[in-house]
Amino acid sequence: MYKEQLILGVVPTKRGFLSMEEAKRQKDRFMAKIVSFFPEETVKLVTIDDLAENGILFDKSLNPRVIAKMQENHVDALFVPFCDFGEEECAAGVAGALKVPTLVWGARDERPNSRAGRGRDTQCGIFAATKVMRRYGVKFSYIWNCETESEDFRTGYDRFVRTAAVVKALKHLRIAKIGDRPAPFMSVQTNEADLIAGIGAVTVPVDPAAIARRAKRILEEDRADYREYAADLLTRFDCSREGEENVRKIAALKIAMKETILENGCTAAATECWSSFRNSLGVSPCAVLGELSDDGIPVSCECDVNGAVTMAILRALNLYREPTFLADLTIRHPGDDNAELLWHCGPFPYLLKEETCAVSLESDQEQFALRQGHLTLCRFDDLDGKYYLFAGEGDTTEGPETVGTYVYLKTDNWKRWEEKLVFGPYIHHIGGVYGGFKPVLREVARYMDFIFDDADEQGIYSL
Repeated sequence: MYKEQLILGVVPTKRGFLSMEEAKRQKDRFMAKIVSFFPEETVKLVTIDDLAENGILFDKSLNPRVIAKMQENHVDALFVPFCDFGEEECAAGVAGALKVPTLVWGARDERPNSRAGRGRDTQCGIFAATKVMRRYGVKFSYIWNCETESEDFRTGYDRFVRTAAVVKALKHLRIAKIGDRPAPFMSVQTNEADLIAGIGAVTVPVDPAAIARRAKRILEEDRADYREYAADLLTRFDCSREGEENVRKIAALKIAMKETILENGCTAAATECWSSFRNSLGVSPCAVLGELSDDGIPVSCECDVNGAVTMAILRALNLYREPTFLADLTIRHPGDDNAELLWHCGPFPYLLKEETCAVSLESDQEQFALRQGHLTLCRFDDLDGKYYLFAGEGDTTEGPETVGTYVYLKTDNWKRWEEKLVFGPYIHHIGGVYGGFKPVLREVARYMDFIFDDADEQGIYSL
């Protein structure tokens, strides 16, 4: 599975004349928490322990050294925890120079000031510093003034890390565009040049014929990795209707496509899937798409570039822990007006299948149901130079068996979802990932200047 590490700079701040002892106590508490939330291979923390007393910034003359260290470590995001009132010039100065996604938070003050002693005035300082951050043009996230040990802090920190991971993924996204869209599918068209300026994503043209030639060489050379992978497919899937020869072609095509994608420096792809590979190799790439997603390389079918962006967003917000899938919105559940069939001919990741269901390969396509659970659905799309992000959550539900790969989604109000999807600039493709991540997608949209389209909010009504 493809992995990506988020590098997070941590720059605590305190007011120069307030208690260092108390500030350090606060720092020790929240550092112990954030170190425990994610392993280092997922989130690497870059601190200023070597630059400032107790690793807490309160002297603005140290700003240049702090900024330089963060830049040298190529931080993807910044966490500015307030140990007390903090120093505006320090907090806003560093954040303003780095211009990366920034998280602001401070632990809730235990008591007001008294004649016996002064409190920390943390909330007060945050109000002041965030105004200055806005003046510096800093886009920041905020966890409300809550206790360090609270679930609110854990949840907020988790959501920020996922948000920053998505922003990083989008700004470095290279999509292999393998072939072209099917002629009838005008709906998957997008302006690829605008993607560079709009979100930083680049498309790289790849000739399907070159991939097919590579797959044929893999077959002819009978490589060891190819033989092992073909045997694995024959073990995992019932291939009686596919035939062993086609399974071997699918295995070779998967290896050839993965090698080509990686050689082009890409981490996602959108591929032609109707005719090119069938004409040149004798098999379609449907099953290959699911297998590549299992490897952490999301690939959209029908050359849906915005679909590939959608899958890349979901892969990053899930911190690369599980694959994503791209489904057709097809029909409503025959027995439930608020449920919808999420289906496609056979390109879903094997790792997401229902544990006990029958699994087969037929006509080069996977055949199985996805597991039950909570899903986040989203769609990145564009219209008239503006970018939109539709998002909603729901639980899966049981439904009639069908062909291909599929799962049924239960919503609170499918009519509202359907209206949103029809009147918004979306199509029949939607991405899915297990877990509840809509708040993360809302925050991503804010950082990326997307128009966020919440499935839980009523849009234009149908008649």
